Amino acid sequence: MSQIALPMLYALLLWWFSTGVILYLDSLPRRTFRWSMAGAGAVAALALYAVARSAETASVSAAYVAFTAAVLVWGFIEMSYFMGFVTGSWRKPCPPGLRGFARFKLALRTSLYHEGAVVVTGAALLLFCREEPNALAPHTFLVLWLMRWSSKLNVFLGVPNLNEEFLPEQLRYLISFMPRRAMNLLFPFTVTAATVVTVELFRAAMAAPAGSFTATADSLLAALMLLAVLEHWFLVVPMQDAALWRWALTMRRPRTDIETPLAAVRAARD
Repeated sequence: MSQIALPMLYALLLWWFSTGVILYLDSLPRRTFRWSMAGAGAVAALALYAVARSAETASVSAAYVAFTAAVLVWGFIEMSYFMGFVTGSWRKPCPPGLRGFARFKLALRTSLYHEGAVVVTGAALLLFCREEPNALAPHTFLVLWLMRWSSKLNVFLGVPNLNEEFLPEQLRYLISFMPRRAMNLLFPFTVTAATVVTVELFRAAMAAPAGSFTATADSLLAALMLLAVLEHWFLVVPMQDAALWRWALTMRRPRTDIETPLAAVRAARD
């Protein structure tokens, strides 16, 4: 058990702190966004270099480097979305009465460019690690991508807790695509599948030799999957995970330079 404790703790702290930094930077005045993106872009460039170098070695330290680098690259892409730089072709509330596949297509357009950036970045990580002994970076990125998509689909279909406080003002129109429902039919399947994968990763980590690259890599991925499963449960249980990042949300203030006010978004949703 001790061989997975340290990787789990590291993954937890990295996930919590990196999420908080993104929320905090997005809470700052919009005039700071370009500087934040420039700094994050420099960090992401260094992270890509770290991915390429760590891929050459299947060691415990290389596992931590690859995992961290993948999370930092993912964070840069998420920042570009939350700050409104790379989103999609639709930046308005969902038209009232729109249902079914037409609503899904419009929802997809709200993040189409962002999803394209994710695909390109994921392909680059795969290219860096092709035929290399350490492919933890693209595996980490894939877990983040798939579990984010699972979360998005569940929110789109309807959950009790929408976590609206996480959305910055420039993305408040997305609330109109998020119905509040007690449950949706997809949730049990996604959370069950994710739980099974998490358990299998933990089993693989426990079965690997203590202190090995495999044990560390599987433990980091298992911890990331466990966090994703918990995030899914936070969508339906009467708990607010926003308290974990209250320190990062304290500077968030309503902005007056947004095209669609929050009241109009809620009206469109209703």
